[in-house]
Amino acid sequence: MDVRPSAAAIQGYNTARTATRPEPSPDSQEGGFARMARDFTATLQEGEQTAKAAMTGDADPHALVQALAQTELAVETAVTVRDKVVEAYREILRMPV
Repeated sequence: MDVRPSAAAIQGYNTARTATRPEPSPDSQEGGFARMARDFTATLQEGEQTAKAAMTGDADPHALVQALAQTELAVETAVTVRDKVVEAYREILRMPV
């Protein structure tokens, strides 16, 4: 049994490192941005399909309002993210070299 402080510290570090390692997600092949873009596109497509169904009388007005609200929220979120990215880019450009 090794009682040196350095060996105990190393063993504690190795234990903590494995405990905090993130679990791989089932769709770990794609990044967060790709998943976000796919979800955004799916939300827009669902809203469009619901709007078409409401125009032909196949969907109730409540489903249409809900789909439009979800689409509006998705677009507002995308615009906010875009604005933050542009602002960050402008801040980088303002940095002295």
